[in-house]
Amino acid sequence: MTSLPFASPSPIDIDAVAAQIRSQLREGQRPMADWQGGTLAVSAVPGSGKSTGMAIAAALAVAQAVRENRPGQLVLVTFTRSAVANLKAKVRTYLEQLGVPSVGFVVYTLHGLAYAIATRHPELSGLDPSNARLSSPGQNHYLVRNTVERWIVNSPQLYERLVEGQHFDGEETERLRRQSVLRTDVLPRLAQVAIHEAKSSGLLPSDLWRIVATADSERDSPGYDLLAITAGLYDCYQQLRRTQQLFDYDDIILAALRVLQNESARDLWQSQVHGIFEDEAQDSSPLQAALLDILARGTGPTPNLIRVGDPNQAINSTFTPADPLFFRQFCEQCAAKGSLTEMTQAGRSAVEIIKAANFLVDWTNRNYPIDLPFRTQYLQPVPEGDPQPDANPTAVLGGLDVYRPETIYDSLERIAAVVQQQFSQNPSWRAAVLVRENRQASFVAQVLRHPQAYGLSTNLESHGITIYDAGDRQRQSAVPREMLTLLRFLERPHSPDYLKAALTLLSDHRLIPAAPFDQLAAVPEQFLYPTSLATASASISPAQRYCRSLLRARLELPTYQLISFLALALRYAPSDLATADKLASRLAQTDARTLLEGLESLAAEERFEPVEVDDLDALYCRPHQLTIMTMHRSKGLDWDLVFLPFLHAKTLPGQIWVPAQARFLGQINLAEATRAQLRAIVHQQGEIPDPVQAWKTAEALKISEEYRLLYVAMTRARRLLWLSAALKAPFNWKRPDTLEPQAPCPALLALERWFSDTVKSNPMI
Repeated sequence: MTSLPFASPSPIDIDAVAAQIRSQLREGQRPMADWQGGTLAVSAVPGSGKSTGMAIAAALAVAQAVRENRPGQLVLVTFTRSAVANLKAKVRTYLEQLGVPSVGFVVYTLHGLAYAIATRHPELSGLDPSNARLSSPGQNHYLVRNTVERWIVNSPQLYERLVEGQHFDGEETERLRRQSVLRTDVLPRLAQVAIHEAKSSGLLPSDLWRIVATADSERDSPGYDLLAITAGLYDCYQQLRRTQQLFDYDDIILAALRVLQNESARDLWQSQVHGIFEDEAQDSSPLQAALLDILARGTGPTPNLIRVGDPNQAINSTFTPADPLFFRQFCEQCAAKGSLTEMTQAGRSAVEIIKAANFLVDWTNRNYPIDLPFRTQYLQPVPEGDPQPDANPTAVLGGLDVYRPETIYDSLERIAAVVQQQFSQNPSWRAAVLVRENRQASFVAQVLRHPQAYGLSTNLESHGITIYDAGDRQRQSAVPREMLTLLRFLERPHSPDYLKAALTLLSDHRLIPAAPFDQLAAVPEQFLYPTSLATASASISPAQRYCRSLLRARLELPTYQLISFLALALRYAPSDLATADKLASRLAQTDARTLLEGLESLAAEERFEPVEVDDLDALYCRPHQLTIMTMHRSKGLDWDLVFLPFLHAKTLPGQIWVPAQARFLGQINLAEATRAQLRAIVHQQGEIPDPVQAWKTAEALKISEEYRLLYVAMTRARRLLWLSAALKAPFNWKRPDTLEPQAPCPALLALERWFSDTVKSNPMI
């Protein structure tokens, strides 16, 4: 029998395919693809394709390493787990085109990489997962509270100085109120912020004590030695953490660095790495950058390292130790060596939107020149013939629209009308409303889903347009925590901490009016069951009735019905009620002795945390959908139409403020002032600022970051960027129905004038 010849697949010409892939890159992306080793800084603007450029560069580097039989792997590091999955998929796609197996590279989050190093050498890292566990947010909350209580016992003089604060007359009720504020609010916040800032910057308690011992004790003008308080809290936190065998994310980085201090372990890991590519480098802390630098050094004096980021999209520095200054410094160092490339060509947005983003950069740097908020780096349209489909698309409605209506409801009326009109003509388009706060997002979703109840004439859902509130998943994941808050109060109603937490939760759900909860919680018995002679104000009576009704339900209802009752009491939406039912079913299956014990266990293990999808576009950027989310969550996404309502000065840039109940400490926020002091130490800025100076520095840092956040939100738009600040808006978004005059964001006024005077009058600019 004659066998049939089977045609073998023709071999792939790797060089030809590589040249073809490289030809798809823009000018700023090519230095990454041409990388042969050494250090390279890539400063990229929004929409420039940095992730695609990194994936192509990684595939080409892996293909070359495979052909040369080079030992080790290329390590790609990015910020989130979903980004890891996306980057890995992109690299595999390009390797498949090159005909190279999907080997020779690994993709990690930064903490994932550090964890792999630390757990492989527990004897060197001091981190053994078999004897210790990563603390969950719930466990860390208790750890911080216990830290505060231990510090109060260990440092009575420092604590008493805080209690005295300013203008203290010794009255016992006021003393109790101040103690409640310090124990439940000020000191836990200070511990959380300062310990995280110090630890992730490589500062140990001993380092802080040494600084305290050598510093001039008279520099603290309000009389609070913040660094001494931080050092004491830090000491207590570390002791409790070791006792409870817990570790946090900062401990993982420190443990990995301890491993790499050992010569043989360092040689082992460096031999397994022939290069490191880091994405979102602007969000790395100093210790994280140091870890990558050590791994990338190998046997040569220069690390084989590419760091890609955009300092102008650094929007996490006011609540994490990531400071854009560090990546800027890295870029400057590389520029001096000729190893800096700038990716400034961006095809995402229409030219009019690009002009607006560039104007914001210039305007902000002119008006806030100290510690420039932005790196002077401008977006540029891509040249003709760019391979990106529909690059720099044609704008609609002029590309930029600044709207100043009478009320916030007028803003939403206009948004609904524009979305309905544009979607009717372009069904495949996508749109988003981006807001500064979660409460604003909930309000937008509520109004647009029930337009008639709020006097709106356009019903988007009746036109087949999906309204998707991205915060729904986050709120569902908060159900166990909120149930735990109420159950703790029902278990121990005379606890000031638990009473305050319950009142705050009820106020957040707009079930009771806001009130001085610290003062009420300081005397729980008097609040819950006042004598016949006591009179309650109109703002306090609803809170008393609500709390007493919850306590009565605790006595009258069977235990298994409590979760469902509390969910109804909080007036949950159907999706949250379903989550609460699931929670109740899960608790019924536990062998805990009490409902509270079972819920604490589940909350600690975080079994109800939502799992993020790998492809965020599939969820948040679907055609014919209006997505509602916060500006922070929008990073990395884009839509044809982007609406930014509620741009008021109170919200953006806003200001860091001192809550009324904590003003007995003076007009400074202790946590933010301490953070600024610690950053001065890390940045080696010479003399450590006193708390008042540090508070002013913290305020300047917040303003800078808020304008970078606005820049991120603006650059999400492809065809239309719509900005709005109503003349009347809520003073507090807990009560959005109470409107009063609000000043617009200064940047909005500047954009409005610029667009009117410059762009409209000369469209060729």
